Amino acid sequence: MTHACCGPGYASPAAAMQAEREQVLYAIALYTGTGIEEPDYLATVDVDPKSPTYSQIIHRLSMPYIGDELHHFGWNACSSCHGDASKSRRFSVIPGQRSSRIYIVDTADTTAPKLHKVIEPEEIKAKTNLTAPHTVHCLADGHVMISMLGDSEGNGPGGFLLLDENFEIAGRWENKADGMRFNYDFWYQPRHNVMVSSEWGAPKTYYPGFDLKDVAAGNYGQHIHFWDWTKRDIVQSFDLGEEGLIPLELRFHHNPDSTHGFVAAALSSNVWHWQKSNEQWQIAKVIDIPAVEVTGWPIPVPSLITDILISMCDRYIYFSNWLHGDIRQYDISDPAHPQLTGQVWCGGLLGKGGEVQGHKLAGGPQMLQLSLDGQRLYVTNSLFSTWDNQFYPDLSKTGSYLLQVDCDTENGGLKINENFYVDFGQEPSGPSRAHEMRYPGGDCTSDIWL
Repeated sequence: MTHACCGPGYASPAAAMQAEREQVLYAIALYTGTGIEEPDYLATVDVDPKSPTYSQIIHRLSMPYIGDELHHFGWNACSSCHGDASKSRRFSVIPGQRSSRIYIVDTADTTAPKLHKVIEPEEIKAKTNLTAPHTVHCLADGHVMISMLGDSEGNGPGGFLLLDENFEIAGRWENKADGMRFNYDFWYQPRHNVMVSSEWGAPKTYYPGFDLKDVAAGNYGQHIHFWDWTKRDIVQSFDLGEEGLIPLELRFHHNPDSTHGFVAAALSSNVWHWQKSNEQWQIAKVIDIPAVEVTGWPIPVPSLITDILISMCDRYIYFSNWLHGDIRQYDISDPAHPQLTGQVWCGGLLGKGGEVQGHKLAGGPQMLQLSLDGQRLYVTNSLFSTWDNQFYPDLSKTGSYLLQVDCDTENGGLKINENFYVDFGQEPSGPSRAHEMRYPGGDCTSDIWL
């Protein structure tokens, strides 16, 4: 199947309808940790250039509680459910990282989502002994799976929570989690009977903020794990060592036949490529971002790669360097040898951030989302409340930006779109901080093909 992105792609036959639904973008917005006692919310942003409200927030769905720390979110259905007419991408599953509360949001009205259900943390703890939900993926059988980073006391390794089609807790996915110390992101590739998971740290370690002593004490992850998808057990693990500290976001190719994938190690500031060869998984470092000396910092500042995604056509990989302040585009036509094709600066500690529409770009580029055609890359700048306050203390006063970066999908290249700027510093209840983004019609960071 062909997709408009840049050649062979893996969009469903509903791609045209999905493209139409790219006229709005959902973004998590937070008051947690800002000093403003208001609930976090889901912002609906108009991203249709033909609309009179282009680049404006046109709806806000506030949660009923304060202090959830909404973080990552996902859908009840995605491309893994293609072919089942009873399934539709209607409900968004939005967990609270700190509260361990899970919200189910009905997006039947695309521009004005409504709260459908709340799953309380007490129920989750009682039935699974898990807390700190992170990545949300729908499964082909109708279940929703969520990576959980802690137990009921905030210790590792956490595990994986399953919700059924009615958003009732169905238990834990994994048979056992003995082979991992921590948990974070995951992605599955059914044709190869595999799931890959990464590691951050225990919630009680990263909740208060970042401390170098925790790195020395081994309180942060450095492994990725390959699971037997059917048997739900770890079959192979890789210790990335000091060169692969805190491996966070990971992505397989969208092509379901491919065994190629990538993971970004945040603290070590590098990208690793994996593939299957001779029935064994292999992994190697393919991109390194050197640390930079910055006045006033006791150590060279790492770039801190905090998000990574692959274009729908599997030609380009994008990632954000939260502390350095740049976003990079690499051509991965040869996955083992990425070639840098684009770079743009959006804030950061190196003084290269610049301005958009008279707004100085505060913080650093963090979460990324890419349009299905690969031409519009959206970026926000909040990482995690305590880490924001530690590394970019002014962000709680300025609020976040949401930018659009235009991508050259033929020759490579990135450029900030000067006509698009969403200012979360001017929200009705005061400045808020924006995190993950999703398209109502599906996106590059959640859809998995069977």
